[in-house]
Amino acid sequence: MSTSVEIREGVAVILLDSQPVNSLGHALRTFLSQAMIEATSNPEIKAIVLAGKGRMFCGGAAIDEFNQPVRAEPSLRSILCTMEEANKPIVAAIHGHALGGGLELALGCHYRLATADANLALPEVTLGMLPGGGGTQRMPRLMGLDSTLELMLTGRPMTGTAAHNAGLVDGVIDGDLIDSAVQWILNKLPEGMPSPVSARTPKRPKGEDIADVVQRVRTKLSKVRFSHAANECISCVEAAFRLPFEDGLDFERARFLELVSSTESKSLRHIFFAERRAARIPSLPKNRETRSVERVAVVGAGFMGRGIAMSFANAGLRVQLLDQSADAVTSGITAIQKTCDSQVKSGRLSEKQASERLALIEPISSYDQLLDTDLLVEAVFEDMDVKKAVFSAASAACSPDTILATNTSRLNIDEIASATQHPENVVGMHFFSPAHIMRLVEVVRAPRTSDTTLATIMATAKKMGKLPVAVGMCDGFVGNRMLAIYLQEAGFLLEEGADPAQVDEALTDFGMAMGPFSMMDMVGLDIMWAARKRLAAQRPPHLRYSKVADALCEKGRFGQKTGAGYFRYETGSRKPLPDPEVITLIEQCATEAGIQRRKLSNEEIVERTIYALVNEGKKILNEGIAYRSSDIDVIYVNGYGFPRWRGGPMFYAEMTGWGKVNNKILEFHQEHGDHWKPAT
Repeated sequence: MSTSVEIREGVAVILLDSQPVNSLGHALRTFLSQAMIEATSNPEIKAIVLAGKGRMFCGGAAIDEFNQPVRAEPSLRSILCTMEEANKPIVAAIHGHALGGGLELALGCHYRLATADANLALPEVTLGMLPGGGGTQRMPRLMGLDSTLELMLTGRPMTGTAAHNAGLVDGVIDGDLIDSAVQWILNKLPEGMPSPVSARTPKRPKGEDIADVVQRVRTKLSKVRFSHAANECISCVEAAFRLPFEDGLDFERARFLELVSSTESKSLRHIFFAERRAARIPSLPKNRETRSVERVAVVGAGFMGRGIAMSFANAGLRVQLLDQSADAVTSGITAIQKTCDSQVKSGRLSEKQASERLALIEPISSYDQLLDTDLLVEAVFEDMDVKKAVFSAASAACSPDTILATNTSRLNIDEIASATQHPENVVGMHFFSPAHIMRLVEVVRAPRTSDTTLATIMATAKKMGKLPVAVGMCDGFVGNRMLAIYLQEAGFLLEEGADPAQVDEALTDFGMAMGPFSMMDMVGLDIMWAARKRLAAQRPPHLRYSKVADALCEKGRFGQKTGAGYFRYETGSRKPLPDPEVITLIEQCATEAGIQRRKLSNEEIVERTIYALVNEGKKILNEGIAYRSSDIDVIYVNGYGFPRWRGGPMFYAEMTGWGKVNNKILEFHQEHGDHWKPAT
């Protein structure tokens, strides 16, 4: 990593070079500082262009350095001070991305230019932080209060064109980036030396006081969970209007240091790195050979199948859609068409994009049409015999090199593979619903799955814009195996004295996207019932078993689909309403089990359910089903609604303290029996 300097017509072109994203780590900051000092002191240089080498301007700070107690000099603040005090103009030439500290670096230049499709963003709030390189103080001096807050509080990027319209950049480049920037700054030289952004007065809103705007934004933010970093962003931007610039920088720095050391920010940074780490499989060489996947087939045109087909089409892959009947395929294509129409109506797709994606999906009627398929994904009913029949037919029809993937959420993939001629080509590809929206995919390696098959599916999922996490094989894999334990404990809490509404409230207050009982009502209680009946013979007779869920299903209460589950639902509504009939049923089950019901605290509800997840996660790690504890966190945050700002169940336990968590698990084991047996 370094910077390179080239002189063009008396203009020094400084290129940031720290691939792949030109992050502002200590080494690059050192090179940049020295290059700036040399360029500004060289009398032959009239101006400076700062640009990035490779595919972007600058991806921002080196996030791993935030865990260090002190960031070594030169800091970004000192580099920006050198730039602003320069006696010759500096222009940032932005292409690709200018994110976080990268955009703050551009704000320290006298001018900014960008390509029309460049992305400029301050996404620090998504990591529980705020811009710590002067962004909260300089940006209001260019864009004003409302636009600055919109950019910082959402973390969403704006294009070069939008940034130009907002006053953030001074011009849009059309043509060669460096040549255009050099000519632009040469044309500006006759105007004299411009004042730095820091010397300007922040742009005040029209028609509203600063205090009114801030209060309006804070009121809106109060409805959002986990908004500490966002509120501190507001405080810093407000300070830009009431404090001298240097004092504003000090205020920003103090808020930044407070946030960066918080548990919430540490958790968000943990999951940020965990998601990137999940794609790397320790047992596979980095450059493992993969097969080309261009033609895909999906068997099953139901809700999951058509979502999977859309996911492949969204990635530009040709997709064949097959089902047991022509009517099912027709219905699937019609449903996909409606989804695309809805996306066009909402502005997420253009009509052209929708038409192009639909054209990639071809309905077919026979396995005989699958000869040229590179990858087949099965998404039929969760029944072993049905799936084996599909794989037997597919294996006979497809090329010997075709990868056959099952979307099963818990069944034995090795048994499914036994129905094929090439079990080494069989793998699990567990999508989450709705498949065309949810990023997470559990990629399940069966005992006979080859390295090439596994590597190919991981690469294909990434090409689709998905978040693949490789896991081993067991019932339920990682996510649903842990979910079963979580739901089991929630059921025990009902028998012991809680009601569904209290459990749901305690866990949504903790941060879960949904409570367990509202979630089961939404998914359908019959789904989990089928799994329990399938596993009944394997259940150790000495372990406690709650009959509440089974009793609800026996009464035909399958959740929202039947208007009643753990809650009742009025016609046309998905709002869960307490139902006295459910309380009566819970009390009957408790009496039959000899359980004396008592008042439970929300704290106990959270500890029992979340620590049950953690204990099962440790067992999964010990068995080698997951490669890393951080992989478990990625699965639970992205697939099961665990709060991102807590980092996932395993990281939450680490932040809570493993000693405290383990002591509680031992306590629960002693009090509640062997289903709380601690992981070794």
